Amino acid sequence: MRILLTNDDGIQAVGLRALYKAFAAAGHEVVCVAPISEMSAVGHAVTLSSPLRVKNFKENGFRGYGISGTPADCVKIGLSAIMDAVPDLVVSGINAGGNCGVDILYSGTVSAATEGALTGIPSMAVSYDNFNPFDLSAQAAWVADFAAELDWDRVRRGCVLNLNFPACPLAEAKGLRICRHTRAAYRDFYDRRTDPRGREYFWLDGVIPPEQLSADTDRALLSEGYITLTPLRFDFTDYEVLDALKDAAGDDS
Repeated sequence: MRILLTNDDGIQAVGLRALYKAFAAAGHEVVCVAPISEMSAVGHAVTLSSPLRVKNFKENGFRGYGISGTPADCVKIGLSAIMDAVPDLVVSGINAGGNCGVDILYSGTVSAATEGALTGIPSMAVSYDNFNPFDLSAQAAWVADFAAELDWDRVRRGCVLNLNFPACPLAEAKGLRICRHTRAAYRDFYDRRTDPRGREYFWLDGVIPPEQLSADTDRALLSEGYITLTPLRFDFTDYEVLDALKDAAGDDS
């Protein structure tokens, strides 16, 4: 397969390098186009008011293009200006930190995969439920095998597969669960601090209240030690309200 590989943690990130190595070892053609610096939680932002610059990376068997932009920028420029043929698959990850539920709206990792899916290319986002991963080679090899063995004809056009690994050695994971994403939202709080010059600043943190989690959703299953896979489609239309508004307006269309 010809694979466009990206992420939001940056081109030097452990997870991206592990995926590159695993896909290349499996005989796939890998074109890596990723942010030069970390771009976590930028969502689906794209760069409109400044130029995108490209830096070539060649080291220890790795080759890639570092982009001075967002994850979505990387997929856009990768497809439009860097690759000379349409890839068979877009893969984003492996992200440092899980991407479950509302995370998918904030995540640059998921948004990069979404950008690929919007063009009709099979796409997958991959995350690991720990912010400080050390070695993700086993997870990367699992992803390479999964991508090669999956019947992608069963994944309809425009769908993103959102894959999350639990924060444990792969051998200790309980197995794969295909599930829906949680709809629970974060309870935000800000750590208020003062810098050495006496100026106030804030750090965002937050938790998803456990009582809001359903047992059969990604966040709950991931926390229990399962690998989770959730197919996503980005249609934000509320069809129930749509029909109610049509009824109220007498719209029979």
